[in-house]
Amino acid sequence: MFATTRQARIAGVLAGCLADLALSDPKRGHPVALFGQAAARLERVTYRDSKVAGALHVGLMVGAVTLLGAAVRSRSIGATAAATWICLGGTSLARTGLEMSRLLERGDVEAARRLLPSLCGRDPARLDGAGLTRAALESVAENTSDAQVAPLLWAATGGVPAVLAYRGINTLDSMIGHRSPRYARFGWAAARLDDLANYVAARATAALVVLCAPLVGGSPSGAVRAWRRDAARHPSPNAGVVEASFAGALGVRLGGPTHYQHEVQIRPTLGGGRQPTVADLRRAVVLSRAVQVAAAALLIGLCGASSVHVGH
Repeated sequence: MFATTRQARIAGVLAGCLADLALSDPKRGHPVALFGQAAARLERVTYRDSKVAGALHVGLMVGAVTLLGAAVRSRSIGATAAATWICLGGTSLARTGLEMSRLLERGDVEAARRLLPSLCGRDPARLDGAGLTRAALESVAENTSDAQVAPLLWAATGGVPAVLAYRGINTLDSMIGHRSPRYARFGWAAARLDDLANYVAARATAALVVLCAPLVGGSPSGAVRAWRRDAARHPSPNAGVVEASFAGALGVRLGGPTHYQHEVQIRPTLGGGRQPTVADLRRAVVLSRAVQVAAAALLIGLCGASSVHVGH
């Protein structure tokens, strides 16, 4: 019975992954966007300049979506597929990354600046073509874990409630989990919870980057070397792992001054290669997609292996 339930869950996860590959995100009324709107409205009531108020805010929002996930027929393939689909963002990430590369290739910096907020929260007005290229590549790398591998892992291990809770945590982190004067304390719980929720996925992503690097003419040994040498110096325990592995695999150098609306961070150097080019951004998108497919294939393999073990 346990194996059958697990197999149904994995089947739902893979169906959701295929839906993301074929359909991308829903065009209107995306549940994640609706969650964000609800969180913004709740914040008008819960906001205080304190960690306790922030923890309450996160607990209410994440608790609500977790209960919603538990209330649906979370063991059904259809429910798992739908939840996985709405929580994945791989196809949208790839399309945005490729569109950014096209804009930069033809020198349309202003259009690239307008597109950048679709990838990350940096201040596009401070960035030239090279800065936009680096920002986009780092965002593609980080979101390979956040928007692709992590949702697959949470859906596979915990079903609908777990993947909805994960997406809620990750969305709140993007909204309030930064060090601006308003959110330095209120967003603390969201940021720390997101670190915990992505810890395993970030390292699984880096391992898959190592395996998939040859598909884009990259270096597995370079990915391992940059991961081991540089990741721990990054302020994020997870983004540093993924960005370093991408940098080493692609033979580029990431990090440096990073401009946000509220501050400038001097990020450590990740990788020892050249400054990334638009061609490297396209390679990063292909590598990101390969990692998602590899993660899905790994789930199939693990499910098959467990079925054989249970059968014996």
